[in-house]
Amino acid sequence: MSILNEISELVIAGNIAGTQAKVESAVEEGIDAVSILNDGLMPGINEVGERFARAEVFVPNVLMSAKAMNTSVEIIQPMLTASGNKPIGTAVIATVKGDLHDIGKNLVGLMMKSSGLEVIDLGNDCGADKYIDAIEKYNPDVIGLSALLTTTMNEQGRIIKALEEKGLRDKVKVMVGGAPVTQEWADKIGADAFTADAADAARWAKNYVVNK
Repeated sequence: MSILNEISELVIAGNIAGTQAKVESAVEEGIDAVSILNDGLMPGINEVGERFARAEVFVPNVLMSAKAMNTSVEIIQPMLTASGNKPIGTAVIATVKGDLHDIGKNLVGLMMKSSGLEVIDLGNDCGADKYIDAIEKYNPDVIGLSALLTTTMNEQGRIIKALEEKGLRDKVKVMVGGAPVTQEWADKIGADAFTADAADAARWAKNYVVNK
């Protein structure tokens, strides 16, 4: 098994220390950072995402694998920057106003980062004004509105309406998600995408920015 395949397997296993050590070994062997990322780390996290979508692994597994991926990317980040490797796009995510739940949102952020996106996490309890400021500041490709309560779902619609009133709606794609959120609800409030889980959210965002 090649060292890049070993890196992939360690990411799949969620072995944080092992992944970091193997990435450092790959660097010492002279393997370039882009290859380590694209042929070692990315195949591993992509496989985890596929297994998560098939309910073969669960949130704790994904969190460990994403941490193994992201902490290892930090090792090669200086080399990636020097080689001109840039994020494929930018996503702004948050849990909407009135909602303090963040496990799902945090997982989405980890998976998006692992997919090559720059992620701006606005945190919890985020209203339209914070999203508007972030869109004007960061010019993201997509924004994610997370709501974990039926009582906060309506805030997703209010944020989309506020973007329309500010003339910003056409500048970004709006993704919505959370336990009570459905495709029917996304259609009703005018969102561009409903994603059922973190892997689906990262996949949709990546496909959009790559193909837009």
